[in-house]
Amino acid sequence: MNDKRIIIFDTTLRDGEQSPGASLDIKEKVQIALQLERLGVDVIEAGFPVSSPVQFEAVESCSTEVKNAVVCGLARTLEKDIKSAYEALKHATRARIHTFIATSPIHMEYKLHKKPDEVLKMAVEAVKFAKSLVNDVEFSGEDAFRSDPGFLKEVVAATIDAGAGTINIPDTVGYAIPSEFGEFIRDIMENVPNVSKAIISVHCHNDLGLAVANSLMAIRNGARQVEVAVNGLGERAGNASLEEIVMSIDVRKDFLDFTTGINTKEIYRTSQLVSNLSGIRVQPNKAIVGANAFAHESGIHVDGLLKKRSTYEIMTPESIGLTDMKIILGRHSGKHGFKKRLEDLGYMLSDSELDAAFERFLIVADKKKEVFDEDIAAIIEDEIHSSPKYYTLDYFHISSGSSTIPTSTVRIKLGNEVKQASAWGDGPVDATYKAINEIVDIPIKLGEYSLRAVTEGTEAMGEVSLRMMVNDGFVITGRGASTDILEASAKAYVDGLNKIRHRNENHNAK
Repeated sequence: MNDKRIIIFDTTLRDGEQSPGASLDIKEKVQIALQLERLGVDVIEAGFPVSSPVQFEAVESCSTEVKNAVVCGLARTLEKDIKSAYEALKHATRARIHTFIATSPIHMEYKLHKKPDEVLKMAVEAVKFAKSLVNDVEFSGEDAFRSDPGFLKEVVAATIDAGAGTINIPDTVGYAIPSEFGEFIRDIMENVPNVSKAIISVHCHNDLGLAVANSLMAIRNGARQVEVAVNGLGERAGNASLEEIVMSIDVRKDFLDFTTGINTKEIYRTSQLVSNLSGIRVQPNKAIVGANAFAHESGIHVDGLLKKRSTYEIMTPESIGLTDMKIILGRHSGKHGFKKRLEDLGYMLSDSELDAAFERFLIVADKKKEVFDEDIAAIIEDEIHSSPKYYTLDYFHISSGSSTIPTSTVRIKLGNEVKQASAWGDGPVDATYKAINEIVDIPIKLGEYSLRAVTEGTEAMGEVSLRMMVNDGFVITGRGASTDILEASAKAYVDGLNKIRHRNENHNAK
């Protein structure tokens, strides 16, 4: 292996999906996996197969569709987990089983209720069993940074001897400071006798906002794989951001004399696809891919940019695939042009899906004349990537005004049955949701309501995202898009109800 080549291990589809409300269906996971492959990611962690039938099928589907990248499945140090991962991955061109167990005192005592020697034995046996099934095995010591260094090094050496080709050192709770994390990795590199037989990896969480800095310091001290997520998605405050790691290496070659296999011109497209499908919007001031990342307002900055761009830009928008050129489609663009633009945006649709999306495109094109990439993404998300339609919004009528009590009448299709209800509320959206609740008896608590204009102008499509919580604390995101924001609001609520119903049926079938 080239000692300067950094392996990019992407966990958007596994750890990233654990962001509250970011649940992806199988089709969406495959779509993202194919875009990650186009981006040049080396390893795609597609999910945790044993955790549910849907997770198993998602990993299996990604394994079948992805041709170049390694597809990885997560497994605890349990035989049933490892067998499940193998079954899900067995059709992959290149498969990896990633097995893990906690190694920190607090996790071993309070979570596992096991002694260190028991954990060591489980780790070794799991790696040996995984190695008997696939050639590529990764081992992680969960909460490694808070582990006893001596014990951790013993586990690392033993799992390498057992057959692990990659050893991951996670900062699971985002506790590390960059300088000490760098020293932590250096200690492993210098004091584990057989460390040269494996690749040392790091998986840093962002609880203190230091995940990227910790990952870069690990690279400087010997790590050759970094585990990242697009847009920094992940549990709690998220993971190290793929785009920030990659562009740090790309821009600061004077300090980070390393390379990756990433095609940086696919970064922005990948970020937008993940944002659209997960329903988690990128904050405007997010590094690299945020809306303001290349925006300049200060007169001094603008003056400097006009004279020489590098005065205030250390990288160009073009380097991440962001250009000023807007592709505009209209009613007369035709299905071929529409399909080509979908492919450019990373969407691969079946013929039936293309037909449905094109029909919706024509409706939108009639209303707003010019349809931008952002509109197309909203159409695909709304029409194709929505959950199974147990409930369909058939009709709604709203009466509202400054001197009128807001009322809403809604008609919902439930299979072959049609039900209608009316309600009043604090506003037109509240009235609509109350009317829907009269029809669909699912107890939920509505959390965040977010409305954004997909593009500029008064005729822009509006996109509504909702966080909805069911009784057991499970949170989902409902999404809807329309040139009418009240229709978008109703569609988002119905989409969320469909996802809850789909999830409940899957649980009951288990």
